[in-house]
Amino acid sequence: MAATLQCARRLMTLETCRLVALRSAAGAMQCAAATKRPYSSGTMDANFAGAKTYFTHDKKILLASEMERIPCYRLMGPNGVILNERDDPNLPDDTLLQWYEEMILLNTMDNILYDAQRQGRISFYMTNFGEEGTHIGSAAALTLQDTIYAQYREAGVFLHRGYTLEQFMNQCFGNYKGHGKGRQMPVHYGSKELKLHTISSPLGTQLPQATGAAYACKDTGNVVACYFGDGSASEGDAHPAFNFAATLECPVLFICRNNGYAISTPVHEQYRGDGIASRAAGYGMNVIRVDGNDTLGIYVATAAARELAVKNNCPVLVEAMTYRVGHHSTSDDASAYRRNEEVDSFKADSAIERFHAYIVKKGIWDEEKEKALHTDCRKKVLKSFTQAEKELLPSILSLFDDVLDDIPEILRDQQREMEQHIAKYPEDYPVAGRAPHEKM
Repeated sequence: MAATLQCARRLMTLETCRLVALRSAAGAMQCAAATKRPYSSGTMDANFAGAKTYFTHDKKILLASEMERIPCYRLMGPNGVILNERDDPNLPDDTLLQWYEEMILLNTMDNILYDAQRQGRISFYMTNFGEEGTHIGSAAALTLQDTIYAQYREAGVFLHRGYTLEQFMNQCFGNYKGHGKGRQMPVHYGSKELKLHTISSPLGTQLPQATGAAYACKDTGNVVACYFGDGSASEGDAHPAFNFAATLECPVLFICRNNGYAISTPVHEQYRGDGIASRAAGYGMNVIRVDGNDTLGIYVATAAARELAVKNNCPVLVEAMTYRVGHHSTSDDASAYRRNEEVDSFKADSAIERFHAYIVKKGIWDEEKEKALHTDCRKKVLKSFTQAEKELLPSILSLFDDVLDDIPEILRDQQREMEQHIAKYPEDYPVAGRAPHEKM
């Protein structure tokens, strides 16, 4: 990973870094007086307490429909061809193949766990179909010392970071080996060792938490990466997170997966602005928008954003434009609000399809290797799946662990009351086959 990062930084061009600069029209109006002022005549600088601007004698309302759109950075086209050789990180073949294998492994795990939920073997699941490139590309641009706050559709970030198949499976089955000991629903992963904060169900709560964590790591050379979806950007937690990050100069990467839908709500019903990237101007944040299906592009963009955040102690918003191919979750039926033709059109240019074309063109991949990889990934996932399904469930008594170091008497009373209740109604509370209670 270190060699990969050094390679990318060495080849990062000024053109890429300029893409990180604020590009929205609102931000342009706050530029220095020497910049072009499109609606001015006889202008003078106007330095108010609330804003530094300039006077104009032209009465004109700035129409949102006329404002410049923020461009979307793309390094690799749909056919796997590099569009800007100067930005090509020229990664080693082994690294490229590792990324592709991780995307296929993630895709395989999603298929198996989705089917397992439909069979009633786990209670819930959320797939990552269509967004694999955003996960792997961005995660590869971070270091193991960077802290990550994820939402719930970033399993690829966990996978690339070193989260094992066994850990995925144990958490989804809620067995006693899972880090949550069955107290959370599936896909709420976490790892203290890997600096992956445990996922929380309520949308947007990770945003202000990430800002606070980033404030604590200023001038350390590390950043905090916070993932969220376009829907979470509409939550109330987003505003204070963005505002505090900018005003307190926190090195945090806000990585937005704009996949077109907040569950069943399409983006045109969520907002009228230019995506999520346009909001950066209002907070004074740097921003880059990138093709989220371009794995190399998201890698280069995230590396540039990270470099800027560390150097200047500042937040950077990265908007990855992608598409959620699967249902929102196993509780959702996406066919009720979008057409299959729409889904198929995005499938044709998914991150996996594009990256596959890239490594084939490089001559490091072929059909035989593809078949072998799919077979191997399925064997690995099923092996971990089968083992996790056999593991014992956590002890009922573990409900009282892991919050307070010394359990107060009031909680001990509740524990005794619970045990008495279970003993009185054993047919309603089966406790056989559970792991013995071992307080951690």
